[in-house]
Amino acid sequence: MTRLLFLALYAPVTLALLVVALTTLTWMLDSWRTPRAVGQMPFRVPDLPRLSFSLLVPARHEEAVLRHTVRRLLTQDHPDFEVLVIVGDDDPGTTAVAEELAAEDTRVRVVVDSSVPKNKPKALNTALKECRGEITGVFDAEDEVAPALLTHIDATFRAERAHVVQGGVQLMNYRSSWWALRNCLEYFFWFSSRLHFHARNGFIPLGGNTVFLRTDLLRRAGGWDADCLAEDCELGIRLSTAGAKVAVAYNAGLATREETPPTLRGLVKQRTRWNQGYLQVLRRGEWRRLPSRGRRLMARYLLAMPYLQAFSGVLVPVSAVTGLLLKAPVPFVLMTFLPLAPTLATMVVEVVGLSEFNRMFGLKVRIRDYLKLVAGAVPYQLVLSFAALRAAYREARGEQVWEKTEHVGAHLDDPSDRPVPVGSAG
Repeated sequence: MTRLLFLALYAPVTLALLVVALTTLTWMLDSWRTPRAVGQMPFRVPDLPRLSFSLLVPARHEEAVLRHTVRRLLTQDHPDFEVLVIVGDDDPGTTAVAEELAAEDTRVRVVVDSSVPKNKPKALNTALKECRGEITGVFDAEDEVAPALLTHIDATFRAERAHVVQGGVQLMNYRSSWWALRNCLEYFFWFSSRLHFHARNGFIPLGGNTVFLRTDLLRRAGGWDADCLAEDCELGIRLSTAGAKVAVAYNAGLATREETPPTLRGLVKQRTRWNQGYLQVLRRGEWRRLPSRGRRLMARYLLAMPYLQAFSGVLVPVSAVTGLLLKAPVPFVLMTFLPLAPTLATMVVEVVGLSEFNRMFGLKVRIRDYLKLVAGAVPYQLVLSFAALRAAYREARGEQVWEKTEHVGAHLDDPSDRPVPVGSAG
């Protein structure tokens, strides 16, 4: 009886974890499974620019990084763009920096957001009313943007006849903490591979920045969802259901550079917000309007991933205690090893991915970095599982407070942060 109970409880759980491990591995490898290698679609070669751009930079308590970001944006080699810095009416420090930047260059305008309570989508919607460009782009306040990005985006919009173009984002300060390397590698696989898979299959949770949308389409769609904690994902779902064409392009030399959260607490809060945002989108059900059953199944699976991640976090200690205190049946013991094979394969892919990351961004990754990557695998997954558990708890309680990620500019001080030639990869 005990053996049957073990099998009844753990068989579906183990199979679910096996599916998660296999799909994670498949999505990570998507761009490497094709002859075109990294980046299913490279950026188009720039020609004569024809589009105009409004670049939105929501900035709340960002005095430490905003000046560098905006001045970097102003070095774009595109002839027609404006930068809208969005500040809160209760944030005099950031407002002072923004106004100083506007006084330096007429392409910079300051938009004051007076919404209550404040969050990123509300700030973006406030600025959307002021956009003059045909294309609206979004950047975070700590971003370091490649000077040639807009000319490539311009050409890609026209060549692909796209409604949306998603560029790459890359965390760079991989030596800042024990979790930073894994965090950086997550971004590498997400933007160089996974987003290409989702775009190709007609369902894409957009990235939070370095995303560009046709302004008229964005206004018709009603802008960003002001109450969603993952406004980028939610907008991507709505546009996917409306049949918008999303082009995802990747090139290491054009990837926007960012930093990892400076503290483990900050990482947990950031992942909690993202996970809860996915659960909000799952609950609201807009994804049910996708045109095919396959897309709807994929959407449900992706949006429910925080639940699966939270459940796996609970299962690990439960399985350990069960194995120590109870004499588990042999079939159960063998079954628990099923997800191990794809998990080990994923670790191998991550090691190879770190080597590719090293090559594409011209870094000096050391042997100790590879060892740190492997050693941090389990602790990092436990941290992510805790964040997913926290998100599920907050969602169940109806808590929707926006927990902002702190920015300190660590990616600007890191010695590995040096320019990569645009033609070097992708």
